[in-house]
Amino acid sequence: MKIIHTSDWHLGHILYKYSREEEQSDMLNQMVELVKNHKPDAFLISGDVYDTMQPSASVQRMFTDALVKIHEAHPRMHIICIAGNHDSGSRHMIFHTPWKALNVHMVGSISKESNIEEYIFRIEDKGYIAAVPFVADRFMPKDLYTDIYDTIAKENKQQLPVFLMAHLAVANSDFRGHEMSSSENIGGLNCQEADTFGDGYDYVALGHIHKQQKLDSDGHICYSGTPIAISFDEVYSGNKHGVMLVECNGHKSEVASTLLPIRNIRPLINIPHNGHTDWEDAKKKLCEFCNDTDNIPAYIRLNVEVDDYLPTGAINEINHIIQGRACRFCLINSKRKEHTSNTKTKTFTPSEFKTLDVTEVAQMWIEAKGYTFDSRMKEIIEEVKQDLKMNPDKEQHQ
Repeated sequence: MKIIHTSDWHLGHILYKYSREEEQSDMLNQMVELVKNHKPDAFLISGDVYDTMQPSASVQRMFTDALVKIHEAHPRMHIICIAGNHDSGSRHMIFHTPWKALNVHMVGSISKESNIEEYIFRIEDKGYIAAVPFVADRFMPKDLYTDIYDTIAKENKQQLPVFLMAHLAVANSDFRGHEMSSSENIGGLNCQEADTFGDGYDYVALGHIHKQQKLDSDGHICYSGTPIAISFDEVYSGNKHGVMLVECNGHKSEVASTLLPIRNIRPLINIPHNGHTDWEDAKKKLCEFCNDTDNIPAYIRLNVEVDDYLPTGAINEINHIIQGRACRFCLINSKRKEHTSNTKTKTFTPSEFKTLDVTEVAQMWIEAKGYTFDSRMKEIIEEVKQDLKMNPDKEQHQ
């Protein structure tokens, strides 16, 4: 069985004030060409199709048009799409039935009462794909992954490959590029151990973490990562973007996977590329970028180290440098220089404060009041955060 594994498209993403529909549309067209060239048996989208649970009509149309083109590129191919934590599960399922006519299978939600058979897709004479959408921990059926595998194993007399799709955070993953994350919680999701999946699946096609990576030595458990960078923090040496081409000839056989690159017609550029520099050097490097390139239509972030604050008129200076250029200036990511001090008071620049998680802010506030921030307090805040993500309308009524 041959598949293309992709995830975390985040269609409709706004990078500061800029819509990214242009480069995302080009990204989807490249996927159509990859399907034409490689003709996989299945095209797997492991969640976070949209950037928000309430995407605009134009963004939804971009997604549906892309699925139709991907289908037309290889009509016999199955397309399986699960909801991620940024998606609305119910929105995924609205056109569940008519999509089947194009071999498109939308999987939006799961609960402890769900019928396991509904999450198993049989690719005739090729293999099996189990598709599990994102679900909050409290709604996840117990032993779901092993139960699904056992169900498949009972009928898999031909010993065909068995793949699993899921959208979650796996412990010990490389989560660089995700703001407000830790070894226990990545992108707002509590981490699960890799052995949660059992050892029966030939390949686990994961979504959620934006860095493409293999989580085991054999390459059986893999994040495809974002096809194009979503944030400036995803742009660093060694981080590659694209989709995964995966092949497996039989159950328990060797799995071969290859990253198929996706180019970004409007790349994200950090200046400097690594670390921070002072204000004058940052301006110099920006001038060099503007003068030494072929007018690349890039997004720009300046990483600047300051003593206290940026100089007055900093933004005007930047706008003057890039005037008439195709690049788009996004922000100055300022970092205060480290100073030796005996004071316990911690101050933040606006850029630093934006990187803090709600839980971190709550902890600092509670401890500043002289109270102990214990594990139970942390659990309560995390539960509220997750509940608001799953039910965004609550914020408007509270």
